[in-house]
Amino acid sequence: MLNGWLLLQVVQYFQPLVSIFAAAVLLAFVLNYPIQFLQERGVQRNLAIVVVLLLAVVILVGLGITLVPLIIEQLNELANILPYWIDSAGEQIQAFQNWAATQQLPVNLTGLATQVLERLSNQLQSFTGRILSVAFDTIGVVVNVLLTVVLTVYMVLNGDRLWDGLFQWLPPHIGPKVRELLREDFHNYFIGQATLGAVLGSAITLAFFSLQVPLALLFGIGIGFFSLFPFGTGIGIAIVSFLVALQNIWLGVEVLGIAVAIDQVNANFIAPRILGNLTGLNPVWVVISLLIGAKLGGVLGLLIAIPIASFIKDIVDSWRDGAFSQIVVSNDNIKHSTPVQVGD
Repeated sequence: MLNGWLLLQVVQYFQPLVSIFAAAVLLAFVLNYPIQFLQERGVQRNLAIVVVLLLAVVILVGLGITLVPLIIEQLNELANILPYWIDSAGEQIQAFQNWAATQQLPVNLTGLATQVLERLSNQLQSFTGRILSVAFDTIGVVVNVLLTVVLTVYMVLNGDRLWDGLFQWLPPHIGPKVRELLREDFHNYFIGQATLGAVLGSAITLAFFSLQVPLALLFGIGIGFFSLFPFGTGIGIAIVSFLVALQNIWLGVEVLGIAVAIDQVNANFIAPRILGNLTGLNPVWVVISLLIGAKLGGVLGLLIAIPIASFIKDIVDSWRDGAFSQIVVSNDNIKHSTPVQVGD
């Protein structure tokens, strides 16, 4: 317990360096898959690295020119029109209250609605202040992004030697198994979860455009981003439906129904084919892992919390099943499996 507490103190002390290193490792891990794809088709690794890095730069520049400005524009638009949506929500509640009075229904939502809308207005002002503070911290963010990009390039070029050196510190009958489990857990989570998030975000965005939902691009991409986290899809759908309902309650209900229907199709038909049994973690441990990840690393901590927790579970299960109790000894091309005795 003391060693764990000291480790957390070290991680927090060296922030944001730890987050930059973790982000670079994660990006290098993702970029390594197209590099391996090109290598399997006869392309030399150095050439494959150059091609993938150039392609990544082109994609990022393209998104920065086309998609990112639209998202920022719609974020500003949301900050500007949200007060009017709050007023519209008050008018809708008052209209419902008047209708209930004509029907002699014992319903009184005026007081509760006023308190909720006042709190929402205060949160809006706080959110606007945070946007301004982020704008003043842009230089620091840019520096961190540049450091992450540079470190990612070095990880792509020299990552294999780095991991080889790290895993050499483990016993020879443990290191390869640990490395395999680590790769599988991160691969299964990120590749599968990113694919599902892209499919869900694209489908919901198209559905919102067809329904003529305000800020359809922002809301669709937002739900797709939330889907990267366990339990995040429901939270994203609830937030978007609530915001749309402030302007038009019936449109908010339509948004809720369409988004939930698309999510159910994605979860029941697409996800099992892509993910299968993703982590095997108990939902209680999933929640605990997310809380710890958010405490230590913010959004990045949320992203890597589940695969790390799954990796720890796999290590514990393998240790309990005796996967680390066998040493393979090679002699004259004959491999003997020798059990390790207590005290060896």
